[in-house]
Amino acid sequence: MASLLRPAPRGLFSWRGYCSRGTQGRLSAGFVEALKAVVGSPHVSTAAVVREQHGHDESMHRCQPPDAVVWPQNVEQVSQLAALCYGQGVPIIPFGTGSGLEGGVCAVQGGVCVNLTRMDRILELNPEDFSVVVEPGVTRKALNTHLRDCGLWFPVDPGADASLCGMAATGASGTNSVRYGTMRDNVLNLEVVLPGGRQLHTAGRGRRFRKSAAGYNLTGLFVGSEGTLGLITAATLRLHPVPEATVAATCAFPTVQAAVDSTVHILQAAVPVARIEFLDEVMMDACNRHSKLNCCVAPTLFLEFHGSEQALAEQVQRTEEIIRHNGGSHFSWAKEAEERSRLWAARHNAWYASLALRPGCKGYSTDVCVPISRLPEILVQTKEDLEAWRLTGTIVGHVGDGNFHCILLVDPEDPEELLRVQAFAEQLGRRALALHGSCTGEHGIGLGKRQLLLEEVGVVGMETMRQLKATLDPRGLMNPGKVL
Repeated sequence: MASLLRPAPRGLFSWRGYCSRGTQGRLSAGFVEALKAVVGSPHVSTAAVVREQHGHDESMHRCQPPDAVVWPQNVEQVSQLAALCYGQGVPIIPFGTGSGLEGGVCAVQGGVCVNLTRMDRILELNPEDFSVVVEPGVTRKALNTHLRDCGLWFPVDPGADASLCGMAATGASGTNSVRYGTMRDNVLNLEVVLPGGRQLHTAGRGRRFRKSAAGYNLTGLFVGSEGTLGLITAATLRLHPVPEATVAATCAFPTVQAAVDSTVHILQAAVPVARIEFLDEVMMDACNRHSKLNCCVAPTLFLEFHGSEQALAEQVQRTEEIIRHNGGSHFSWAKEAEERSRLWAARHNAWYASLALRPGCKGYSTDVCVPISRLPEILVQTKEDLEAWRLTGTIVGHVGDGNFHCILLVDPEDPEELLRVQAFAEQLGRRALALHGSCTGEHGIGLGKRQLLLEEVGVVGMETMRQLKATLDPRGLMNPGKVL
């Protein structure tokens, strides 16, 4: 079975319990001592258990541990580490909270894992400019707790309490993106340590403007680069006012088509919905059981509206009209903070609710994104594909962006089922591409979707990316094996 689980060049994963040990111990004692001289002995580890903790994320890709893990305390140490590793030809793998879903932290060639979580300061807050500067160890929840008393918040919410610079590196988004945009829309500037140790400020040192027509968009280049071009050591982020009032709702539909049609019609009617999430009937049943909800077991939308009390009344009325026109029913409105939190906690716990449907199995999550007009088609096809491939899975998605996820439940001891999951995921990615969409809306490329990226951007697009990579990382040592 181990041979069946070994990843092929175009494959998606091998279960991470099979931990690759081929590169362990390849760093010399002198090199490890040099690492300790930069960050201090307590901040370097070559212990097997620590390395294995850093050799995988939340995906099903096989654990591939680095040769050493270091915890720098400041950007100067990161620069020294990068220069040291690059000069000695040692791969560099950035690490945040490890909550990724495409194997982005696997050390496929060994090397040094740079864990940035101890750089966790909020460096600068500018309320009048709606901006904040954070180090890579700051998570989205920590930032919003810090902002609680100033009437501002950072809305990008991928579900996990991910590090904000890690979210920038993966181009993350989440439930609020339909209203507030993704990380690409909310990063104003980045401080990046390049592979040789030089420090780059992508929009210029200390700058926090909302728009610019000056030169190439270097910030946009590094957002979504998945650690393959440099180490993000600070991010200047756009903040938003906390809304005056908030209302959440759930409603059920007779079919997947009706639920997604409602989503399209709500957006076409210019209702400024803040969140609009789709859960299929299997996912809804799982959430009812796991989070003790009492929702109808049917294709369901979770919605949220932000604004003034008067504006909310108008938004809710127009949305109800659209939903009823599409056969929606079982409306449930949540106005109090506790009720809303309960609903969204259930949505964010969809992963754990799904796992509970098949105890003893593991979860694999894949995502795609299509033009909103093609959502009904691909969701209906995906439901049929799950049956055809004899797979247990749930569907949940940020349908306001055309982005959805399949959470598949897999027996890691069943190689035939693993192959079916792989085939399903590749087919789903190609279905999205055929509908003029993307093979990933927010998980990224990592290890698993490199072939699909080639099919998405084409030979010339891929060659252009390789040329950019070669310019910034000529030795190919920044998070090797990912994306390209």
